[in-house]
Amino acid sequence: MNTSQLRKLYLREERTTFCPGCGYEIFINSFLKAIDELGKRLDDYTFTAGIGCSAWVVNNYFRADNFHTAHGRAVPAAVGLKLANHDLDVVTIGGDGDLTSIGGNHLIHAIRRSTPIAVFCLNNYLYGMTGGQVGPTTPQDSRTSTTIEGNPERPFDLVNLVLSVGGKYASRYPTVYPHLLTKGIKGMLLCEGFRFMEVISQCPRQYGVRNEVPTASSMLAWQKEHYLSKEKARNLRSAELEDKTVFGDFRSIKEYSCFLSEEGA
Repeated sequence: MNTSQLRKLYLREERTTFCPGCGYEIFINSFLKAIDELGKRLDDYTFTAGIGCSAWVVNNYFRADNFHTAHGRAVPAAVGLKLANHDLDVVTIGGDGDLTSIGGNHLIHAIRRSTPIAVFCLNNYLYGMTGGQVGPTTPQDSRTSTTIEGNPERPFDLVNLVLSVGGKYASRYPTVYPHLLTKGIKGMLLCEGFRFMEVISQCPRQYGVRNEVPTASSMLAWQKEHYLSKEKARNLRSAELEDKTVFGDFRSIKEYSCFLSEEGA
Protein backbone atom coordinates (compact mmCIF):
# COMPACT_ATOMS: atom_id res chain seq x y z
CA MET A 1 0.00 0.00 0.00
CA ASN A 2 1.10 3.57 -0.53
CA THR A 3 1.52 6.07 2.29
CA SER A 4 -1.93 7.63 1.92
CA GLN A 5 -3.62 4.21 2.05
CA LEU A 6 -1.62 3.23 5.14
CA ARG A 7 -2.53 6.44 6.94
CA LYS A 8 -6.23 5.97 6.17
CA LEU A 9 -6.08 2.40 7.45
CA TYR A 10 -4.04 2.88 10.61
CA LEU A 11 -4.50 6.45 11.83
CA ARG A 12 -7.54 7.73 13.71
CA GLU A 13 -7.19 10.97 11.75
CA GLU A 14 -5.24 11.17 8.51
CA ARG A 15 -4.35 14.81 9.22
CA THR A 16 -2.50 15.40 12.47
CA THR A 17 -2.03 18.49 14.63
CA PHE A 18 1.77 18.37 14.74
CA CYS A 19 3.47 21.68 14.00
CA PRO A 20 4.20 22.30 10.29
CA GLY A 21 7.50 20.64 9.36
CA CYS A 22 7.62 18.33 12.39
CA GLY A 23 9.68 15.20 11.75
CA TYR A 24 7.21 12.99 13.58
CA GLU A 25 5.13 12.84 10.40
CA ILE A 26 8.12 11.24 8.65
CA PHE A 27 8.46 8.75 11.50
CA ILE A 28 4.77 7.82 11.32
CA ASN A 29 4.98 7.22 7.57
CA SER A 30 8.18 5.19 7.92
CA PHE A 31 6.76 3.09 10.76
CA LEU A 32 3.58 2.28 8.85
CA LYS A 33 5.58 1.49 5.72
CA ALA A 34 7.89 -0.81 7.72
CA ILE A 35 5.09 -2.92 9.19
CA ASP A 36 3.42 -3.14 5.80
CA GLU A 37 6.64 -4.41 4.20
CA LEU A 38 6.98 -6.94 7.04
CA GLY A 39 3.48 -8.26 6.32
CA LYS A 40 2.30 -7.09 9.74
CA ARG A 41 -0.63 -4.99 10.94
CA LEU A 42 -0.46 -2.14 13.43
CA ASP A 43 -2.57 -4.05 15.95
CA ASP A 44 0.02 -6.86 15.98
CA TYR A 45 1.86 -4.57 18.41
CA THR A 46 1.00 -3.16 21.81
CA PHE A 47 2.27 0.38 22.42
CA THR A 48 3.21 2.48 25.43
CA ALA A 49 3.92 6.20 25.45
CA GLY A 50 4.41 8.90 28.05
CA ILE A 51 3.84 12.64 27.82
CA GLY A 52 4.95 15.02 25.08
CA CYS A 53 4.65 15.54 21.34
CA SER A 54 6.00 12.04 20.69
CA ALA A 55 3.26 10.45 22.79
CA TRP A 56 0.66 11.83 20.40
CA VAL A 57 1.93 9.48 17.70
CA VAL A 58 0.55 6.57 19.70
CA ASN A 59 -2.11 8.02 21.96
CA ASN A 60 -3.83 10.34 19.49
CA TYR A 61 -3.38 8.63 16.15
CA PHE A 62 -2.42 4.93 16.08
CA ARG A 63 -5.34 2.52 15.74
CA ALA A 64 -3.85 -0.05 18.11
CA ASP A 65 -3.84 -1.02 21.77
CA ASN A 66 -1.81 1.49 23.74
CA PHE A 67 -1.07 2.46 27.31
CA HIS A 68 -0.87 6.23 27.91
CA THR A 69 1.41 6.54 30.95
CA ALA A 70 2.61 9.34 33.17
CA HIS A 71 5.64 11.38 32.14
CA GLY A 72 8.74 9.18 31.98
CA ARG A 73 6.91 5.95 32.75
CA ALA A 74 6.45 4.47 29.26
CA VAL A 75 9.32 1.98 29.67
CA PRO A 76 8.22 0.44 33.01
CA ALA A 77 4.68 0.16 31.62
CA ALA A 78 6.12 -1.72 28.64
CA VAL A 79 8.12 -3.97 30.96
CA GLY A 80 4.97 -4.72 32.97
CA LEU A 81 2.99 -5.59 29.86
CA LYS A 82 5.72 -7.93 28.64
CA LEU A 83 6.00 -9.65 32.02
CA ALA A 84 2.23 -10.07 32.24
CA ASN A 85 1.91 -11.50 28.73
CA HIS A 86 5.07 -12.81 27.08
CA ASP A 87 3.24 -13.15 23.75
CA LEU A 88 2.76 -9.40 23.35
CA ASP A 89 5.06 -7.57 20.97
CA VAL A 90 5.56 -4.38 23.01
CA VAL A 91 6.75 -1.12 21.46
CA THR A 92 7.50 2.11 23.34
CA ILE A 93 7.52 5.45 21.53
CA GLY A 94 8.74 8.48 23.44
CA GLY A 95 10.72 11.69 23.25
CA ASP A 96 14.25 12.46 24.35
CA GLY A 97 13.03 14.29 27.46
CA ASP A 98 10.43 11.68 28.38
CA LEU A 99 12.70 8.65 27.94
CA THR A 100 16.14 9.91 28.92
CA SER A 101 15.48 12.58 31.55
CA ILE A 102 12.65 11.73 33.96
CA GLY A 103 12.50 8.23 32.44
CA GLY A 104 16.24 7.69 32.20
CA ASN A 105 16.49 5.46 35.26
CA HIS A 106 13.80 3.13 33.90
CA LEU A 107 15.54 3.01 30.54
CA ILE A 108 18.95 1.92 31.82
CA HIS A 109 17.48 -0.83 33.99
CA ALA A 110 15.35 -2.19 31.14
CA ILE A 111 18.58 -2.36 29.11
CA ARG A 112 20.47 -3.99 31.97
CA ARG A 113 17.80 -6.66 32.30
CA SER A 114 17.58 -7.23 28.53
CA THR A 115 13.81 -6.83 28.69
CA PRO A 116 12.46 -7.84 25.25
CA ILE A 117 10.83 -4.56 24.21
CA ALA A 118 11.46 -2.14 21.33
CA VAL A 119 12.05 1.49 22.34
CA PHE A 120 11.91 4.33 19.81
CA CYS A 121 13.24 7.65 21.07
CA LEU A 122 12.12 10.55 18.87
CA ASN A 123 14.88 13.08 19.52
CA ASN A 124 14.11 16.68 18.63
CA TYR A 125 16.82 18.02 20.98
CA LEU A 126 14.55 19.61 23.60
CA TYR A 127 11.18 19.55 25.35
CA GLY A 128 8.94 20.51 22.46
CA MET A 129 5.41 20.47 23.85
CA THR A 130 6.08 22.31 27.11
CA GLY A 131 7.89 25.34 25.71
CA GLY A 132 11.23 24.38 24.19
CA GLN A 133 13.26 23.86 27.36
CA VAL A 134 16.76 22.36 27.40
CA GLY A 135 16.91 18.56 27.65
CA PRO A 136 19.47 15.74 28.01
CA THR A 137 20.18 15.65 24.26
CA THR A 138 20.27 19.39 23.54
CA PRO A 139 23.52 20.05 21.66
CA GLN A 140 26.11 22.08 23.51
CA ASP A 141 25.83 25.85 22.91
CA SER A 142 22.32 25.46 21.41
CA ARG A 143 19.72 27.99 22.46
CA THR A 144 16.47 26.91 24.08
CA SER A 145 13.84 28.73 26.11
CA THR A 146 15.84 27.98 29.27
CA THR A 147 19.35 28.38 27.80
CA ILE A 148 18.94 31.62 25.89
CA GLU A 149 22.71 32.16 25.72
CA GLY A 150 23.46 28.56 24.74
CA ASN A 151 23.43 25.20 26.48
CA PRO A 152 26.58 24.88 28.66
CA GLU A 153 26.18 21.13 29.22
CA ARG A 154 27.45 18.21 27.17
CA PRO A 155 24.52 16.19 25.76
CA PHE A 156 23.96 12.46 26.01
CA ASP A 157 25.04 10.29 23.10
CA LEU A 158 22.07 7.93 23.38
CA VAL A 159 23.50 5.10 21.28
CA ASN A 160 26.69 5.22 23.34
CA LEU A 161 24.62 5.25 26.53
CA VAL A 162 22.54 2.20 25.56
CA LEU A 163 25.55 0.14 24.47
CA SER A 164 27.63 1.21 27.47
CA VAL A 165 25.15 -0.27 29.94
CA GLY A 166 24.97 -3.60 28.15
CA GLY A 167 22.57 -3.05 25.26
CA LYS A 168 22.95 -5.52 22.41
CA TYR A 169 21.14 -3.48 19.76
CA ALA A 170 21.11 0.29 19.42
CA SER A 171 20.49 2.28 16.26
CA ARG A 172 20.18 5.85 15.06
CA TYR A 173 18.49 7.25 11.96
CA PRO A 174 17.78 10.86 10.91
CA THR A 175 14.45 11.70 9.31
CA VAL A 176 16.20 13.18 6.28
CA TYR A 177 16.61 9.61 4.95
CA PRO A 178 13.10 8.10 5.31
CA HIS A 179 13.92 5.03 3.19
CA LEU A 180 16.81 4.18 5.51
CA LEU A 181 14.64 4.94 8.55
CA THR A 182 12.02 2.48 7.26
CA LYS A 183 14.71 -0.16 6.79
CA GLY A 184 16.01 0.49 10.31
CA ILE A 185 12.53 0.18 11.82
CA LYS A 186 12.07 -3.18 10.09
CA GLY A 187 15.35 -4.36 11.59
CA MET A 188 14.26 -3.19 15.04
CA LEU A 189 10.92 -4.99 14.88
CA LEU A 190 12.50 -8.23 13.67
CA CYS A 191 15.08 -8.36 16.46
CA GLU A 192 14.60 -10.04 19.82
CA GLY A 193 15.56 -8.82 23.27
CA PHE A 194 15.87 -5.17 24.22
CA ARG A 195 16.42 -2.88 21.24
CA PHE A 196 16.62 0.87 20.97
CA MET A 197 16.42 3.39 18.13
CA GLU A 198 17.15 7.10 18.29
CA VAL A 199 15.22 8.92 15.56
CA ILE A 200 16.74 12.34 14.89
CA SER A 201 13.75 14.57 14.15
CA GLN A 202 13.55 18.17 13.03
CA CYS A 203 11.62 20.62 15.19
CA PRO A 204 11.57 23.98 13.40
CA ARG A 205 8.97 25.49 15.74
CA GLN A 206 10.94 25.16 18.99
CA TYR A 207 14.56 24.23 18.20
CA GLY A 208 14.96 25.57 14.69
CA VAL A 209 13.78 29.14 15.17
CA ARG A 210 16.15 29.59 18.10
CA ASN A 211 19.18 28.18 16.29
CA GLU A 212 19.13 29.76 12.83
CA VAL A 213 17.51 26.77 11.11
CA PRO A 214 13.90 28.02 11.16
CA THR A 215 12.38 25.76 8.49
CA ALA A 216 11.99 22.03 8.04
CA SER A 217 14.02 22.16 4.82
CA SER A 218 16.93 23.95 6.49
CA MET A 219 16.91 21.48 9.40
CA LEU A 220 16.87 18.52 7.01
CA ALA A 221 19.76 20.08 5.07
CA TRP A 222 21.62 20.38 8.39
CA GLN A 223 20.99 16.68 9.06
CA LYS A 224 22.46 15.78 5.66
CA GLU A 225 25.56 17.78 6.47
CA HIS A 226 26.11 16.42 9.97
CA TYR A 227 24.93 12.79 9.87
CA LEU A 228 26.92 10.05 8.12
CA SER A 229 25.98 6.43 7.57
CA LYS A 230 28.36 3.97 9.19
CA GLU A 231 29.15 2.60 5.73
CA LYS A 232 30.53 6.01 4.66
CA ALA A 233 32.16 6.64 8.04
CA ARG A 234 34.22 3.44 7.80
CA ASN A 235 36.44 5.11 5.20
CA LEU A 236 37.15 8.19 7.32
CA ARG A 237 39.84 8.84 9.92
CA SER A 238 38.87 9.78 13.46
CA ALA A 239 39.80 13.42 12.91
CA GLU A 240 37.48 13.56 9.88
CA LEU A 241 34.53 12.53 12.06
CA GLU A 242 34.65 15.68 14.17
CA ASP A 243 31.31 17.52 14.03
CA LYS A 244 29.77 14.41 12.44
CA THR A 245 27.40 11.86 13.95
CA VAL A 246 27.27 8.33 12.58
CA PHE A 247 23.97 6.55 12.05
CA GLY A 248 23.00 2.94 11.46
CA ASP A 249 22.63 -0.24 13.54
CA PHE A 250 25.18 -1.09 16.23
CA ARG A 251 25.59 -4.34 18.16
CA SER A 252 28.33 -3.49 20.67
CA ILE A 253 30.16 -0.58 22.26
CA LYS A 254 33.33 -1.82 20.55
CA GLU A 255 31.72 -1.47 17.13
CA TYR A 256 30.29 1.96 17.91
CA SER A 257 33.47 3.38 19.44
CA CYS A 258 35.22 2.93 16.09
CA PHE A 259 33.06 5.75 14.73
CA LEU A 260 33.66 8.29 17.49
CA SER A 261 35.95 11.22 16.84
CA GLU A 262 38.86 11.78 19.20
CA GLU A 263 36.84 14.53 20.87
CA GLY A 264 33.72 12.38 21.27
CA ALA A 265 35.48 9.19 22.37
